[in-house]
Amino acid sequence: PPGQASDLLPVRGTRSYIGIGPNIGFSGGDTALAEGAFTIFSKIGITRNFSFRPAAVFSDNAVFLLPVTFDFPVKRVTDFEEEQINFIPYVGAGAAISTSGDNSVGFLLTGGVDVPLSPEFTATAGLNFGFLDQTDVGLMFGIGYNF
Repeated sequence: PPGQASDLLPVRGTRSYIGIGPNIGFSGGDTALAEGAFTIFSKIGITRNFSFRPAAVFSDNAVFLLPVTFDFPVKRVTDFEEEQINFIPYVGAGAAISTSGDNSVGFLLTGGVDVPLSPEFTATAGLNFGFLDQTDVGLMFGIGYNF
């Protein structure tokens, strides 16, 4: 019957999405990561706790972020005693590739949080540290469409 616990599906930790949003640069060189920029990002769930989170950050130049993250979903129990994910913090590392100047490649550290808004949409925010010619820091946030 409708309205029973079996009809309600908890948000899965391996959900994937693609989205857009701004990047706010805090410090660093002249790459898009260190400036105000437009971002296209994605999360591709590999397993329940690991994801690939590619992003492209665009301003006068582009920076491509290629991190793998460890995701640790924070759950609560619903009225029907099922687990439901409220938010998903993550930390990870990977590569940052800049098209600025000498087209440098560097190490990337990232951390942030995903907040499922509905079965269709997820809000996300992440702080990225790109070790390129200088240490570039940017805060990326936006809305993703789940698939």
